[in-house]
Amino acid sequence: MGARTTRRLQRRLLPFLILVYVVAFLDRVNVNFAALSMTHDLGFGPRQFGFGAGVFFLGYFLFEIPGTLIVERTGARRWIARIMVTWGVVAMIMSAVKTPLQFYGLRFLLGVAEAGFFPGIIVYLTHWFPARQRAKALSLFTAAIPISNMLGAPLSGLILGVRWAGLAGWRWLFLLEGAPAIVLGVVTFFFLTDRPRDARWLPADEMAWLIATLDAEKAARGGAAAHRFGAALRDPRVWLLAAAFFLIVVPTYAIQLWMPQIVRNISHLSPFQIGLVVDLAYLLGLPSLLLCGWSSDRRGERRWHAAVPMLVLGAGLMLTALLQQHWPAVIIGLVIAGAGLNAHLPAFWALPPLFLAGEAAAGSVGLINSIGNLGGFAGPSLVGVLKQGHASFAPGLAVLSGFAVLAAVAILLVRPRQP
Repeated sequence: MGARTTRRLQRRLLPFLILVYVVAFLDRVNVNFAALSMTHDLGFGPRQFGFGAGVFFLGYFLFEIPGTLIVERTGARRWIARIMVTWGVVAMIMSAVKTPLQFYGLRFLLGVAEAGFFPGIIVYLTHWFPARQRAKALSLFTAAIPISNMLGAPLSGLILGVRWAGLAGWRWLFLLEGAPAIVLGVVTFFFLTDRPRDARWLPADEMAWLIATLDAEKAARGGAAAHRFGAALRDPRVWLLAAAFFLIVVPTYAIQLWMPQIVRNISHLSPFQIGLVVDLAYLLGLPSLLLCGWSSDRRGERRWHAAVPMLVLGAGLMLTALLQQHWPAVIIGLVIAGAGLNAHLPAFWALPPLFLAGEAAAGSVGLINSIGNLGGFAGPSLVGVLKQGHASFAPGLAVLSGFAVLAAVAILLVRPRQP
């Protein structure tokens, strides 16, 4: 019964959630390719681009926790649909940017618009998938990140080369990659089902099994008090995971937002060729993420499956930093970094529901993600500061490597169950 129900859930929910996250992530990071010509056209320096790329996460930070609590209390369908429509509108308005202040303001608003999407989906998946199948479900969902990187890199490089109706390619990049979010937001409202008890597409016996299994898991994690949001605020493991995620996000978003410029800095390729090289850097990202999720569920282990990818990321970044003058070695370093970039996600996000449930679990995901994503502001800004006035990205890459190693250490300090 369990295997049959899980397969049905995977077929019904995950393909659509992967699709919407591909669109979301593409709108979040397509500024990395836009920067190849936008910074020149508008006269932005490395510090201005780094600050603008990162300020997205300040807006994101402010509305994470309310968003996850809304999903827990009222369901995901309306909230996720609202998020998608508003971020699609803001993403398209990005095409009209002319000044640094406009760039900063719209990136901030894009973060506000998208806040709650990723943690909301994480909470939503806990409403559907039992604990033993959760890391695999999370790995399939978060596979959207390497998929969007692999699809987005050559596509963005191609769009960047056009000039239609007198508009530069980077302006078309924001227009064409923002519009699908609006369409999918409307579809989301009609397609998603909030809870198993509302799922008319589930056979009665599978619905009964799923509800009973999820209720039993919730009861096993404590009484009503353990499910309130205050329980998350009082649990030191939540704050340790928030610190760990900050250390994770600093290098992961910094490298993704700066990678096209890192490649151009040492290769002087065309935008489309840079897209192909960046695509190569993400070659191992998808298989490593899926493998970590599958292995984590199979072994019932979370911490090492989240920590080891960070060590791999750190090794790849350090290799890239040390061998900046050797083009083939840089590619190898970026491929290694790409293998560890997102592979931590399934096991990491399977950790909070191991010791919290209900609003406490939902709030902890929002808290961890909101604090952690401040690293998305710190990382790109830090690389911009370290690059200003220097010919090489090596200092920034070496610092990012150190953050990845510290992230691995912080994850290993977490004890999912109290001794």
